[in-house]
Amino acid sequence: MNIELQGKRAIVCGASKGIGRATALELARLGAAVTVVSRSQDALDALVGELGTEHGQTHQALAIDFSNPEALKSAITTHINDNDAYHILVNNSGGPPAGPVHTATEDQFLSAFNQHLLGNHIMMQALLPGMQNEGYGRIINIISTSVKLPLKGLGVSNTIRGAVANWAKTLAGEIAEFGITVNNVLPGATDTDRLGEIIEGKAAKFDKTIDEIIEMEKSHIPAARFGLPEELAQTVAFLASPAAAYINGINVPVDGGRTGCL
Repeated sequence: MNIELQGKRAIVCGASKGIGRATALELARLGAAVTVVSRSQDALDALVGELGTEHGQTHQALAIDFSNPEALKSAITTHINDNDAYHILVNNSGGPPAGPVHTATEDQFLSAFNQHLLGNHIMMQALLPGMQNEGYGRIINIISTSVKLPLKGLGVSNTIRGAVANWAKTLAGEIAEFGITVNNVLPGATDTDRLGEIIEGKAAKFDKTIDEIIEMEKSHIPAARFGLPEELAQTVAFLASPAAAYINGINVPVDGGRTGCL
């Protein structure tokens, strides 16, 4: 099975920590030249120093704030014009704040829409011509299992993640003829800062200890544990590889069996 990525160039968004960071490390290990993206230049520069170069590849860091679509478009356009084509795009951005949908403000929806859907779209449009010219493209969106089954207390996230999933499915049907696939990876409860914030919020809301909330959350997972960022990264790496050329337009839950639907 060919999962080597030598000669491929990848952009990984949200790479300063968590799933994005693990993904950048895994793609580099498989041979890709990786450009890591987030808001923190210092964190990115440190990560570049950790990425493997045993395949002779060179890595880059690009600090961009996805909350400003026009600034994002300008920054990524300039970067693309100054570099070779990319083959792999991993769209990944931190989830919107928790809270019920009926109390969500217009600004919360607009902020999440700009950061997630518009951000993904701008990145795709910037990289798409290069992928078409290369005859190889992998667009992988890190979303959430909420696109299959909405999660309680994550109203804005459920809404915007669902929009991203439908955007991706539509896109998958439009560009597959160019050798480009579009797929979504759906993390379940994964041991990241984001999960820690959700657990802390639930502990405060229900007047429970952190450990009590952790045990309650694990009780809903058949695997009886939280996922590791590296496990998500390995799924992304497979979808980015030549071996996944005929997998297109799907949602892949990586959740230990938690999601209660097919």
